[in-house]
Amino acid sequence: MRLQRKDLENKRVLVFGSGISGIGAVKLLEALKADVVLYDGNEKLLEQEIRKKLDTASACRIVLGELPQELIDSLDLVVMSPGVPLDIPPVERLKAAGIPIWGEVELAYQMGGGKVLAITGTNGKTTTTALLGEIMKADRESRDSYDSVFVVGNIGNAYTGAALSITKNSCTVAEISSFQLETTEHFSPDVSGILNITEDHLNRHHTMEEYIRVKELIAAHQTKDSYCVLNYEDLELREYAKHCPATPVFFSSVRKLEKGIFLDGDRILLRTDEKEIEMVRTGELKLLGQHNYENVMAACAMAYYAGVPVEVIHKAVTAFKAVAHRIEFVDEIDGVAYYNDSKGTNPDAAIKGIQAMNRPTLLIGGGYDKESSYEEWIRSFDGKVKYLVLIGQTREKIQETAHACGFENTILADNLEEAVKICASKAVEGDAVLLSPACASWGQFDNYEQRGDKFKEYVLRMKA
Repeated sequence: MRLQRKDLENKRVLVFGSGISGIGAVKLLEALKADVVLYDGNEKLLEQEIRKKLDTASACRIVLGELPQELIDSLDLVVMSPGVPLDIPPVERLKAAGIPIWGEVELAYQMGGGKVLAITGTNGKTTTTALLGEIMKADRESRDSYDSVFVVGNIGNAYTGAALSITKNSCTVAEISSFQLETTEHFSPDVSGILNITEDHLNRHHTMEEYIRVKELIAAHQTKDSYCVLNYEDLELREYAKHCPATPVFFSSVRKLEKGIFLDGDRILLRTDEKEIEMVRTGELKLLGQHNYENVMAACAMAYYAGVPVEVIHKAVTAFKAVAHRIEFVDEIDGVAYYNDSKGTNPDAAIKGIQAMNRPTLLIGGGYDKESSYEEWIRSFDGKVKYLVLIGQTREKIQETAHACGFENTILADNLEEAVKICASKAVEGDAVLLSPACASWGQFDNYEQRGDKFKEYVLRMKA
């Protein structure tokens, strides 16, 4: 049961965190006539700089540094930004006070409406979300099935920013991270998808058990008349299907399924109780690699169970191109192909990047340390990688791991620009240079998009 927009009028709401999500939440809450307080524990921030991000008419109170107890005592609701850990002292004080704590996804869901399709997983979320968004837009155009389609969430568009425009006849496609799922309470998509669960964000969630628990929250409030699309080849998700509140629908790229969507040679087939449907052939796709076939399967299944006709799905899927920063072809210079896979922010995602390469590859890796292990990534090189050029906080750690695994061709660089130059000097015609860091961008870049854009800039500069 969703709240009405009027239900937050005159309620005192604390927005915790002044980043993009926090600012989006403030704007939404003020539009709903809530009494909003924006809090950030970083006392070094400047209030006037934060106010520049808000609407000029904003009456939002801004509190920095210490969180006063009298403020806590006055609150009706807390809205958490996803970047704020839930185990820090100020949050523990809010929990102890018994105040409802929502994330921006819960807030936007409560204030929005219409059909919701939500995707999570360690890898593949952005591509699958973008593709599913295109399918739903194509459905709207071909059948006038929705008033509007919104693609939101961790893909770069704040869910809260769209909430006021979402109607009961809208469709929202949302990429949901584990950070966002932690603070859901009633969030219930019509169709959800969990693409995979591999080691990531252990600096936040501390254990794999907790990370898995949080990922599975995407379906926690669904019912059997809704659907959850799951990767059959992920043993944890195969087990989860046994007690998933929604009706599970499996996908697989390595075996035929009695029911679900799967790869059969060059055909992606969907089997229901009544029929078998050819959705698309891999040769018709503009996406590379088995992992992308899995993304296509997940998007096709979610669209099908959302009621989209097969012919609409096929047309949208065959027209879709790879999203920026995910094995994105940049250019070919002197016979060397350059690929931007900055979205490969963990070892498992970076493995997919290597697997998609069909040339000898000079690989740029390294970045912020999320306490991942890198052995499996190194072992996936399988003779493809000529040199591993490393940058960032993790460069020595990864180099040590590589040498322990028997891979000796490592080079340490001070920054990404230097890494690109090193690769260009060592590459020969027929090689590829791949940025697929296996690490987050923080410390050197604001986000993976900025890192990928800089890589493209450095590559294209060599051509000038």
